[in-house]
This record gives sequence, C-alpha cells and structure tokens, in this order.
Amino acid sequence: MSILVFVELADGEIKKSSQEAIYYGAQLAKMLGTENNVLAIGEAGSDNLALAGNFGATKVLHASDDKYKAANIMAYSDILTAAAKQTGATVIISAKSSLADPVTARTAAALKAGIVGNVTALPDLSNGFTVTRSIFTGKAFAQTSISTDIKILGIKKNALSPVASTDKAVVESESFHADVNAKAFESKVTETVKAKGIIPLPEADLVVSGGRGMKGPDHWQPILDLADALGATTACSKPVSDLDWRPHHEHVGQTGVKIAPNLYIACGISGAIQHLAGVNSSKVIVVINTDPEAPFFKAADYGIVGDVFDVLPKLTAAVKAL
Repeated sequence: MSILVFVELADGEIKKSSQEAIYYGAQLAKMLGTENNVLAIGEAGSDNLALAGNFGATKVLHASDDKYKAANIMAYSDILTAAAKQTGATVIISAKSSLADPVTARTAAALKAGIVGNVTALPDLSNGFTVTRSIFTGKAFAQTSISTDIKILGIKKNALSPVASTDKAVVESESFHADVNAKAFESKVTETVKAKGIIPLPEADLVVSGGRGMKGPDHWQPILDLADALGATTACSKPVSDLDWRPHHEHVGQTGVKIAPNLYIACGISGAIQHLAGVNSSKVIVVINTDPEAPFFKAADYGIVGDVFDVLPKLTAAVKAL
C-alpha cells in the first residue's frame, strides 16, 4: 500500500496547487502508515523536483522524455497508470484542474478505481474510506464513501494549507519508465499560448477583479494599480470579457476560470450567481459597489458601499503605505 500524487509543472517547477496535493498526500500517508510518492511528467530539474520533499513527498518518479513536453492527456494517463502499478499505490491524488481531471479519469477506468473530485478535507477512516467534497458550486458538501481497492482523489484548491519543511525527496528519473501507447501521440499539440508576466488565475492567491461598474476599458487603471500594489492577478466578469474590455483568459465565473484565492476583491461587480459559482471558494471576498442591494454583498466577508473610482485609489495608497 502507498500513495501516489500526480503533480503538474510550470516552467520546470511544481505548481502551488500540486504542492497542496502533495501535502494532502503526506497527511493521509501518516494516517495510513505508508509512504507518499510523487509522479512528475515533463521538463524539470532534479533540484526543483526534490523540493516536493518540503511538502511531505518521499520519492519523485520523473518521466522526462521530450515527447512529454506538451501536456498529452492520453500519454500522461498511461504514465500515471504505470506509476501506480509500479508503486502499488492504493490512493492516487491530484489537484483538481483542467489537466488532472481527464488524466485521472482515464487512469480510474484503467485501474477500475473509484474517483471523487472537489475533495475538501482528509478522509474519515473510522468506517471505511469517506471523503468530504464540495457540491453545487461550493454551496454544499457531500460525504462520499469509496469502496474500491484503488481510490483517486481530486483535491480542491485551498483544501489544506501546506506547512513546508526543509526535507528533500529522492528523485528517480533513470529508473522509471512507462510504456505509452503509440496512439497517444496521433494527436499533437501544435501551439500553446500563455498569458505572460502574470500569475495564472488558478494559481493566484490574490485577485483583483472588475465588472461593468468600471464603465469601460479606458477606466481600468485603478484595478491595475491595486493589483500591482498587492502583487495580485487581475480578473473580470463575463460581460466585461464579452464586451472585449478585457482578455477572455481573465473571465472568472461558471463559464470562465474557477478560482480559489486567499483574497478576491470584486470591483463594480453585481454578483450574479454565474459569477459567484466561479469565485465562492475564495477564502476572503471583498466587494466594492455603489449599490448596497447588490447580491454580491450577501457572499462578501467585507463590503464597501462606494464608487470604485473613489475607493480604489485610497485602497491602493493604503496598501503602498504598508
């Protein structure tokens, strides 16, 4: 019995959401009295991968063939399945993401494993294996029992706050090989376009977001100034991206990017249910709006009734003063 964590890489480093998954695996490994192994696929240096030990990893299996530079769901699933068999993993863990979800789903089919996503807490082992998961876009929780021999968990961001150590994991690159079906490469990624110079929204801890209350693309500077002062990533509501005021990759909500930052500041956003569905996993929500009846205030931890063009410069100045 062992635990295997599938981690995602960005620029050769383990993503923050995957660090949380490793830490989750380490805590579960203590409960089960087993070891916590990690699988990393793609380009990364051994020194960076060894940092998985900071979050409780024992060993890192590294699949680093040039063919794996571009994320390939079918190939990655074959590799994850092989790694699970090699390590005898009975619990496979990943951060819930657009890549990990289909990869682990295919692995679940291959291993006949039970799979549960949006997991928010460590399992209850008192009577089997029961996990708590977020449902109805974060408005409720469900207790789900998994009875299969192999279990796969997709961990929701911010489910646990990792406590880092100085420990290092053993990295195995040469000794780990997986047979990948050649058909996995019949479809190829020809180009990947990424937003540059910012922390991707799914990885951001601080987000400043604007809606139609910003009155147009030429009035976005107060949002940018506050984000710059905080070191935050910028976002927007769906109407804003539909109007081309801001790029589509900044759209957060039910049909956009779903985020779970530590702090979400909503400026001039009314708080329609579709928007809330993408941001209600934020630890702290601050709402700034001139309308005291705006629905968003019901979901806010802190609310400011006021004009964003008056409030934001003062808030930015206060942040800079700190």
